[in-house]
Amino acid sequence: MKNRLKELREAFGLTQEQLGNLIGVSRQAINSIETEKCEPSIWLAYDISKVFHKSIEYIFLFEESEKKSRAKQIRGVI
Repeated sequence: MKNRLKELREAFGLTQEQLGNLIGVSRQAINSIETEKCEPSIWLAYDISKVFHKSIEYIFLFEESEKKSRAKQIRGVI
């Protein structure tokens, strides 16, 4: 899922490790989200949104994602 996490993190002057510490995950987890290797849980996305005072929808760009909805994949709708 495309996101603005790196852009926001750098604008706030945070390292991946510092952001991870703020929300209780590893630096590697932050890296995986920034590089679109994994998608955060809704609770992790919520915690991230609170750090940056932005909406989840602003940080995580659902409409621009190249991945299709998992529900559609499961139903074979793609």
